[in-house]
Amino acid sequence: MLILLLQVGCYLLAGVGAAALLAILVALYKSKPYPLITRHKDEKFFLDTDTIKTVEFPSLDDSPTLELSVIVPAYNEEQRLPAMLDECMAYLAQKTEKQLDFSYEVIVVSDGSSDSTVSVALEYSKKYGANKFRVLELVENRGKGGAVRLGMLSARGRQLLFADADGATKFEDYEKLAEALASLAPEWRHDGIAIGSRAHLEDESIAKRSFFRTILMHGFHTLVWIFAVRSVRDTQCGFKLFTRATARKLFNSLHVERWAFDVELLYLAERLQLPMTEVAVRWTEIDGSKLSPFWSWLQMGIDLFMIWLRYMVGAWRIVASEKKKN
Repeated sequence: MLILLLQVGCYLLAGVGAAALLAILVALYKSKPYPLITRHKDEKFFLDTDTIKTVEFPSLDDSPTLELSVIVPAYNEEQRLPAMLDECMAYLAQKTEKQLDFSYEVIVVSDGSSDSTVSVALEYSKKYGANKFRVLELVENRGKGGAVRLGMLSARGRQLLFADADGATKFEDYEKLAEALASLAPEWRHDGIAIGSRAHLEDESIAKRSFFRTILMHGFHTLVWIFAVRSVRDTQCGFKLFTRATARKLFNSLHVERWAFDVELLYLAERLQLPMTEVAVRWTEIDGSKLSPFWSWLQMGIDLFMIWLRYMVGAWRIVASEKKKN
């Protein structure tokens, strides 16, 4: 009886292994070497709340016309978005008063939201004007990475910051990132990334987390180190600043549109040997996260392995690398 059970177990394991291998082979076969960036017609325009007309977004390939673009991806964020935007806009207005040559824009990207996220964002556009505040409404949900990418491709800044809609990071810590980025890249044509980091808060966060969540966190960090990024301790903090030149390289090469997109971005940056630095930021956990700890981290673990595998076998390629060869 025991031998029979062992045989059945072996057959089941072999079946699962074969099914997993088949799934991997199918995924590799279906992979396109370069990302196919689709954009619906309506997503190419924003509403100018001053003239009540739709205006076409500029392109990341254009020359910059202001200092900072802030990209805020938002999916069903009507509750958390106002507090974040109030802090963001107050800081930027204050900085403009102190530094007269500083100019900025904020682009809220509604990622197929089904609540009042777009209406909330448009109220800020009415208040501050479309030159400073724009709303990009995606007609379908693409995932956070897809929303950030389309916001970046529509931006006018020399520097481009993406900031999470929950406001977990103190927005005035942009100053730290800007200072760090300036030391890497004196101007927008140079490459550089300043990465907001919560690594200094790890001991404190472990003390507050359950044992299960702590195990998941360490497991995820280990997978990131094995399969993707080794020079950055915190890949997932939603507060990263890029030069325009770097944003062009990375967001035109990005394949992953969901939660693991941060990891692919930094993986690409390491492969391209772009200058990067981590900057400690103040961070507070905000209620209302859309992530389920176990299932989202399991999916991200699978995504990490597939990112590594696809690049290793050449199923995915880096647009910027091919441009260098040509």
